[in-house]
Parts: sequence; C-alpha cells; structure tokens
Amino acid sequence: MAKNCYPWVTSLSMSADQMSVGEMLAATVPMAATLGLEFLETTPERAVVRLPDRPAYHNHVGGPHAGAMFTLAESASGAIVIAAFGDQLTRAVPLAVKAEIGYKKLAMGVVTATATLGRPIADVVAELDAGERPEFPVEIAITRDDGAVTGEMTVVWTLRPNK
Repeated sequence: MAKNCYPWVTSLSMSADQMSVGEMLAATVPMAATLGLEFLETTPERAVVRLPDRPAYHNHVGGPHAGAMFTLAESASGAIVIAAFGDQLTRAVPLAVKAEIGYKKLAMGVVTATATLGRPIADVVAELDAGERPEFPVEIAITRDDGAVTGEMTVVWTLRPNK
C-alpha cells in the first residue's frame, strides 16, 4: 500500500478510541483550531459545529466573514464524514470534491453549522467494497442563535481508495 500523504487521516484513525471526532479534528486540522471551532456533536447522523463570535473574523458589516462561515460549514461536513466513515480510513481517504454555498441572511454573533449525510452509509460502503470511488453529498445549514438560517451549503465528498 502506498504511503498515506494525509497524516491527519492517520492521526484520526489511530486516535479514534481515545478522542471524539470533534477533538481529533480540532487537534489535527489547523484551520479548525485557528478559527476556534467548537465541535458540539459528531455522529454518523449529524455534526454540529459552532463558530464563536470574534471581532478578528468579522466582515465589513460586523458579522462573521464569508470565508469563516464557509470553513465552519466545510468543517461540519468533514466531521460527519469522519464519524460516518472513520472505520474505512485504513483503505480510503475522504476528499471534498466540490462545494456550493448560499448566503441567505445576515449572520451576526455566534453561528452554528449542522451537517447531515445525503446518502445511506451502507450504500457508500457498498460502492467502496465494489472497487468504486463513491461520491456523496453532505448538506449543511448555518444558523444564528435565534434559529434563522443564514446560509446553506452542500459539499460533495468522495472516498478515494488507497493504492
């Protein structure tokens, strides 16, 4: 098997018994740590990640910068992918294929991203078992503390089999 060029994936698979998915991502993905993302829930069914309200991350209208919101949502999608497919990391690397985000309302203060998997886990693993490179969407809603949806994002992921 080829050497894994994604050392954070190795860290995640080796640490799975000692830390939560959120703790592992916060410890191994520098951008998540830089933004101070808080991983509130990470299960195969749902991931919830919060971006604290920090003036250093504000845009020209005083809310979180679009780039920070993108990173928040993408991080939530990564958390659910690791939670759902962590047991596949010895044979495949998760990679984001594409992402699309829509900013719906002005975000102010703390914002939270909630990610859900767009395909059944078993279907994705069956494609991987068949030697294919499965793709699957993750849907993310970004909300303010009052519950208003400020953005929606879809990230399409793949599990690239190791060579």
